[in-house]
Amino acid sequence: MDDLLPEIDVGEPASGLTLQQRRRLATLLEVIAADAHSPTTIREPERAARLHLADSLAALELGQVRNASRIADLGSGAGFPGLPLAVALPTAEVSLVESQRRKCEFLERIRAAAGVENAEVVCARAEDWDDGAARNDLVVARALAPQAVVLEYAAPLLRIGGSLVDWRGRRSSEEEAAGERAAEILGMQRTEVLRVSSVAGVTDHHLHVFEKLRETPPRFPRRAGMARKRPLAV
Repeated sequence: MDDLLPEIDVGEPASGLTLQQRRRLATLLEVIAADAHSPTTIREPERAARLHLADSLAALELGQVRNASRIADLGSGAGFPGLPLAVALPTAEVSLVESQRRKCEFLERIRAAAGVENAEVVCARAEDWDDGAARNDLVVARALAPQAVVLEYAAPLLRIGGSLVDWRGRRSSEEEAAGERAAEILGMQRTEVLRVSSVAGVTDHHLHVFEKLRETPPRFPRRAGMARKRPLAV
């Protein structure tokens, strides 16, 4: 895998990574390719470098991401975007929040193999993670759920002034309107939608940024499953 390091394009926002950081990213690719239980269908190293690593690290364009000290990656799955961000931001504490036991076990393996010591695996639903309440500077979510649902997961976990970055594909006025209605209920506000242009071959891809302006109402989080069953914006 070291021979591939010069070929791994992690995008312009991450161009300043050290050799050690690039080696850790290469190890992530190696584990994904070799582990029979890797929870992603994108396993070939060059393709995974573009669609997983570069896509995750595109968020480094945002100051809210670069400056975060505590980051929570919701529905972390195979570890994206949380693990690449932990590699790129070694002084940040990153929580990989995942509810499925098998995926948690994979996250432990890949985190240990790459030596990402500033990341921890939290095997819990976002709604049940009491230790994370109002403690995070940044919550990230990639292809997790409808935007109103992601907002409801994220808001209770953010400190006031903290940000959510929600990875989404083609923009939808209907979904964005639903997200804005949910954000208002939750004390959040959309501040930016960044079109991702630094990942080769990726089109219609956007990072939606929300800021937490005030305390989350005390009725949140609702019990597990309610955000999907009865979305706020409906």
